[in-house]
Amino acid sequence: MTQIASPLIRRLATASLAAGAAMAAMMATPAAAEIQLQFGFQDRDVARMVSLGGSCNRCELSGRDLTGAAFHGATFIEATLVGTDLRGAELMGSNFSGSDFSRADLDGATLVAANFTGANFSGASLVGADASGATLVRTRFANADLSGAQLVGVNLNGAVLSGADISDAEMVAVTLANVSARGADFSGTDISMSNLSNGDFRSADFSNATLNGARLTGGTFAGADFEDAEMNRADIRGADLSRARGLSQAQIGRACGDANTRLPGNLSPRACRGLSGVRAIPAPPRPPAPPVPPRSRNLVVASSGR
Repeated sequence: MTQIASPLIRRLATASLAAGAAMAAMMATPAAAEIQLQFGFQDRDVARMVSLGGSCNRCELSGRDLTGAAFHGATFIEATLVGTDLRGAELMGSNFSGSDFSRADLDGATLVAANFTGANFSGASLVGADASGATLVRTRFANADLSGAQLVGVNLNGAVLSGADISDAEMVAVTLANVSARGADFSGTDISMSNLSNGDFRSADFSNATLNGARLTGGTFAGADFEDAEMNRADIRGADLSRARGLSQAQIGRACGDANTRLPGNLSPRACRGLSGVRAIPAPPRPPAPPVPPRSRNLVVASSGR
């Protein structure tokens, strides 16, 4: 268990909070629809030099080039970042609940311990992103690309993952309860010790995935592909796997079922003694507070005046 938690804790402990020469203190009012960064450079240059903190709720930042920008401990509730370029950006410990990241590019971004409750990432690209410990409750990832992402310990309760590519990702100790993940691609993903209970995983791809110790109780898996998936002590009690594909008796024999487990063909479940359910890794520590802005700055931050 400690081995699983250590990489996450190390990432949080070593994350740099000194990125950029200054932090913009942003004025937050519901009417502030747009933040203009007036620095004499293009957006991409500002992103390299400035740490964006403070508060800017309902900001309009769609289509901006913010590659490498750092949002540390910031509050951007219900902000609009449709199609924004956030490759390599750091959104660590920030609150982006209800924000719209649809079609945004967050490849390689760091979203560690951030709050994205109710946010929209439909059609967004998060290839190789690190969202360990993030809150993603009721977040929309329809047709998003999260391949190779680090999603250790995230909470995706009630999220929409329909058609999402989550292949080769790390999803150890993740909450996937009550999700809508029809047609999602989990191939090659490590979903060990995760909670998939009561989720809709119809036509999802779990081929070559690792589901050791995961809970599938009450889930629906019609058309889901489990070819070569590892299911050692996976909790399939009450799961409907009757129309799943790629399952073998060898896999089911290592999982833990009961009389309510529905399986295809002549497969039969095995009852396990001492099954205590899904285990969890320790919660990640809170990220440190963002740095205090320097006394002298030549950065001017202004609202649109709307």
